[in-house]
Amino acid sequence: MASKTASKDIITLRGSAAIVSEFFGYAANSILYNRGLYPEESFARVKKYGLPMLLTQDEGVKTFISNLTAQLSEWLEAGKLQRVVLVIMSKANNEVLERWNFRIETDGVVVEQGVSREKSDKEIMREIQAIMRQIASSITYLPCLDEPCVFDVLAYTDKDLAVPFTWIESDPKLIANPQMVKLHSFDTKIHKVDTLVSYKNDDCDDE
Repeated sequence: MASKTASKDIITLRGSAAIVSEFFGYAANSILYNRGLYPEESFARVKKYGLPMLLTQDEGVKTFISNLTAQLSEWLEAGKLQRVVLVIMSKANNEVLERWNFRIETDGVVVEQGVSREKSDKEIMREIQAIMRQIASSITYLPCLDEPCVFDVLAYTDKDLAVPFTWIESDPKLIANPQMVKLHSFDTKIHKVDTLVSYKNDDCDDE
């Protein structure tokens, strides 16, 4: 009778940083698509994490996300990134309507000593799949965004980190008395990412 063995893959700090920063890029694209910030026809379908995913074809947004993921990867590898928040705001008055909050826990021993960890790539992919499915179904649990919206990304880093010239200090863009939905998390064994979306407590069916 055949025996089944679970394979483990070696995860390095650089490899984990690449996995997590790439996840943020795809998650941002999925949020922008599913929350309707850009026209449906401005996205192209690709396959990633064993799922159909959508990527923006808007050159400005593509450049923004590409630069974002490169910077996040650098901070992740240095062990300096604590949280990333994608904020959706009203285009008319900048009122914050949603905050997609990704909290990051980093294995300090890996950063300090350069050791690696073990975890199956497939297991990491399954955990990311679960988050992506929740983002894709967000229309079922979040209020509709019935006005033009814009987005911004906040990065919470260690205080001793020099802020790159392409980033500026910002207020936290909080929502007063928000509703919150906790989503799945994933863990590379070096970086653990917990996901939470908070939103303005308005019901668009109350009219």
